[in-house]
This record gives sequence, C-alpha cells and structure tokens, in this order.
Amino acid sequence: MRNRTGVLVVFVGMAAFSSALSSVASAATDAVNASSVSPVLQVSVTVQKAIRLTLSTGTSGTTCTVNSGSDYSMNFGSVDALGINTPCGAKFDPADPGTSPSAYYTDYRVTPVFTNQNGTSATVTAYVSANFATLSNVLSIVQASSTPGTISALTAMSTTPGSPTSVGTGLASGTAVTRYVGVHVQPTNSSNATVSGSDSASITYTLTVP
Repeated sequence: MRNRTGVLVVFVGMAAFSSALSSVASAATDAVNASSVSPVLQVSVTVQKAIRLTLSTGTSGTTCTVNSGSDYSMNFGSVDALGINTPCGAKFDPADPGTSPSAYYTDYRVTPVFTNQNGTSATVTAYVSANFATLSNVLSIVQASSTPGTISALTAMSTTPGSPTSVGTGLASGTAVTRYVGVHVQPTNSSNATVSGSDSASITYTLTVP
C-alpha cells in the first residue's frame, strides 16, 4: 500500500519475524530457517586414585618362582639345617654345623604402581602375618634389601603389623625393585615337639603413597 506521501510501505508479518529470531535465539538442538545446528554434549567423570602392588619372580637365574593368583605363593622345596639340600634359590651353610642355622633365600621383584595420588613416590613394608604353624621353633622368615654376602645379612622379618619391615622407600610408580626373602633353618632336635615336615608362613605387604 502507499501512504499519503506516495511512498510504498511494506509490512512484514510478525509471525515470520518471530520465526527468524527463533532460529538464532533458541537452543542449539534445533532451528528453523537454518541449514545447521550445533548442540553441545557435556561429559562428566569422577577420577579416582588407583594403586597396585605386584610381586614377581626375580631375574638372578637361580630364583624361586613367585606364583600369582588372588595373592602370591613361593615354594622352596626341601631344606635342612646342614645346607645339604639344594632347591631353588641360593643358600648359606651353617657357620657351626649342628649349632647355628642354615639359610635358604631367593631374589624376587616388587613393583608398585599408583596413579592420581597426591605424591610421586611410595613406601612398601612387610611383616609375617601368619607364622609357621608347627615348625616355628625351627623356621623363621628372613629378608634383605640387597644381595646378601653372608648369612648374617639375612635378618628376621618383623612379625608385628605396627612395626613392619621396610621393603623400600621413595619408590617410583612402575619401577620394579629387587629384594630377597628366605628362611633360617634351626638345627633343633626334640623328643616331644615337631621338628621336621612341611609348613608355611604368610607375609603381608603394604604399599603406601604418602
């Protein structure tokens, strides 16, 4: 139509105008009068700390095998207080046969792995959580942090959870360290106590990231 001055005035319908605005102002999941949309997906997660301690067979070539399962096991086989048997691992003959103990030991590896912790190094401790049931008067668990040069370098592992033996400090995640574990065999004779046969003990390890 023309107004009184002769100028042509064009009115745009309000419905069409509102539709054009909605293609710009509405949520990005749909649009009209448009050739693309840009929806946004928000991804949420909860990151948790994770930690793992692995025991494995050593690399000396004369080591006892660490068997894995829900936990771990190791079998030295037949041992004696005179050091006559030669099972897996290595041994020290008694300094005074018939009086002092022999020792059988092996190297093994301890590997801590930890992620998203508030620290970059770890400690590992261990203690004898279940001692030998029938032969504790003959057998004891011994350990060392480095290759033992003499039988005296294999020292008794703690049997107290409150004061465990240190296996390693300042340990890096994913880096295996070699340690040594074994048994002292006392030359015990007795007419009223069990002094030979099969027995086992359990060692509990704890990995902590300070």
